[in-house]
Amino acid sequence: MRVRSALAGLTAGVGAVALANAAVKRRAPPLSPALDGETRTFEWRGIDVNYAEAGDPDDDDLVLLHGINAAGSNGEFREVFEDLATEHHVLAPDLPGFGTSDRPPLRYSATFYTEFVRDFLSVVPETPDVIASSLTAAYLLEAAPDLDLGSVVLICPTERGGPDRNLFARELLRAPVVGEGLFNLLSSKPSIRYFNADHGYYDMDRVTDEWMDYEWQTAHQPNARYAPASFVSGYLNADSDLEATLSDVDDVTLVWGREADITPLKRGRELATAADRRLVVIDDAKLLPHVEFPGQFVDVVHDAFDAGE
Repeated sequence: MRVRSALAGLTAGVGAVALANAAVKRRAPPLSPALDGETRTFEWRGIDVNYAEAGDPDDDDLVLLHGINAAGSNGEFREVFEDLATEHHVLAPDLPGFGTSDRPPLRYSATFYTEFVRDFLSVVPETPDVIASSLTAAYLLEAAPDLDLGSVVLICPTERGGPDRNLFARELLRAPVVGEGLFNLLSSKPSIRYFNADHGYYDMDRVTDEWMDYEWQTAHQPNARYAPASFVSGYLNADSDLEATLSDVDDVTLVWGREADITPLKRGRELATAADRRLVVIDDAKLLPHVEFPGQFVDVVHDAFDAGE
């Protein structure tokens, strides 16, 4: 009798989670591009990767690579995209598994994203300048020996976006019904607000409710949980050492929010010293200084690119 009651309770619980998941799906509209400009598609390994394009094609190419989180997208560059496009031909992809790009149910890895970064940059006709954020900066540095790059700006770069690899955590989030329910909790509006306030933004008045609604929408598209499942379980941590890869790339500027805690400024100073690279610190900002102080960030970018030329 007890076993039967337990099984009945488990069945009821799973059924309730499935109903809740279905309700969330109904609430999430199809995702529109986060950035203005033309939307183009780069077909890569059978995956349609969408990217925003703006600016004069005769200007220097500039590729923007967003960071990785449960609600990641090229919208991370929403505050600087248009300003950068006044002097550059700007390309900003949604990484595979994120934003408006395809999200196949793969077991994503750091190698997968390093190879995407290498291949995307390889097809840019001219020597591109690049801005890369957080964990994606590590993928760029790993791919750099195979590329002909111009100037590079890295925003709070890190090799680690999660804990050590945890197979159980990854497979749990990938699991039907239960995994989807857990991810819906992880990417709920209260969770998104919490993570933004905890380590994204120094001043939450600088992020709008409309943007957090967009983050919720992108985190609730079909197959949205598969890439973040690898991220939160440590499978997207880069295997390389930033001091070594950073030293191998010329003309790099590091940009850091002074109040960043997940990737603290102390780490930025260590990297800049070890690799003899320029470090620019933006006050009253955490991991997203380009969102909190877009004008100051664009000035830093122009200074870095002018110095590189």
